[in-house]
Amino acid sequence: MTYFKLFLTAFLWGGTFIAGKGIAGSVDPYSAAFLRFAIASAFLIFLTRRTEGRLPGINWGQAVNILFLGLTGIFAYNIFFFTGLSLINANRASLIIATNPIFISLFSVLLFKDRLSRLKIAGLCLSVTGALLVISSGHITDIFKTGMGKGELAIFGCVVSWVSYSLMGKPLMQTLSPMAAVCYSAIAGTLMLFFPALSHGLFSNIPSYGAMDWISLFYLGFFGTVLGFFWYYEGIQTLGPMKAGVFINFVPVSAIVLSYFILKEPITREILAGAVLVTAGVYLTNFSGFRTSPSPDR
Repeated sequence: MTYFKLFLTAFLWGGTFIAGKGIAGSVDPYSAAFLRFAIASAFLIFLTRRTEGRLPGINWGQAVNILFLGLTGIFAYNIFFFTGLSLINANRASLIIATNPIFISLFSVLLFKDRLSRLKIAGLCLSVTGALLVISSGHITDIFKTGMGKGELAIFGCVVSWVSYSLMGKPLMQTLSPMAAVCYSAIAGTLMLFFPALSHGLFSNIPSYGAMDWISLFYLGFFGTVLGFFWYYEGIQTLGPMKAGVFINFVPVSAIVLSYFILKEPITREILAGAVLVTAGVYLTNFSGFRTSPSPDR
């Protein structure tokens, strides 16, 4: 079930690129990020209280970790995310996000002494190559010719933020459940986003949002955050950040599949070939030749 939930998480996160692109022209990045996590925080508080009976108490060490998670995975990631989507298309953005597992794996080796076997390296290469193939329509080298613009740099900021969020979330879940960890980090990030959103006309602009804007924000808040973050953190707790992080390579593939049904874009041979490579890469990474050193939560 953990692997299945991680796959569904990648599918839901693929949809966030479509939803985020849909509101990029009508909702400013700060307001979009705040409203997304205001919605998410409301659900997370309710679900945490229902599953655990209350919001668990935290100590100063946990509070510092939670603030860091809110700053990286909520505040910084979403500012970069919505800013980037206002400047470049969703496909190119999802390509840059697909580099997440590489950095998560490398820093997992440095911080948690996870080991990179030959099959693990092969799996990473296969899955990233598949993601590149999907986004570039079979012409991988062409995507590097235009260089890195402001939009690409903003989305790369998402990568830096998410790697930090993924790696620092593991120690927190040694003392807090995945639900509580996501809940507290979402609340912290929402509070950080409030004043920047307020300064960008949060309340004055709300009346101009259309029905699709609110549907997109709800999708981003509930499906892309509440379910997605909770399942992803469950995966980190059970499998570790390296094995859970590789499922992010499914995100650009799912974004293409969703665009086929929602935007009526065709699924080409390159997309199918990329999906096969990503699937093969995830299989090699998670089920073959993988070893980690013992850690306190195992």
